[in-house]
Amino acid sequence: MHSGKLYRFNEEQFVTTVNYRLLGDTSVKVSGELIPDGYGQISDGGDYIVELEDSHKIKCNLRKNVNLPAIGLPPRFVYRFVGS
Repeated sequence: MHSGKLYRFNEEQFVTTVNYRLLGDTSVKVSGELIPDGYGQISDGGDYIVELEDSHKIKCNLRKNVNLPAIGLPPRFVYRFVGS
């Protein structure tokens, strides 16, 4: 996974650092998944900007998936994104 930053789309306000993985990349759309490093508030279905390691910015919509944990561990939230 790669490190990046997550910003709110409207205000370009920093939310948290993230680890991300790109799953698909075409000339029009980019898709992938990210895991937040911190505790910034992320709205399911919200519009965000993901800043990649190479400083490229992707406007995207996030959808939350919850990985069910082993007993005694907190759930891990993985967000899927599609953007351009």
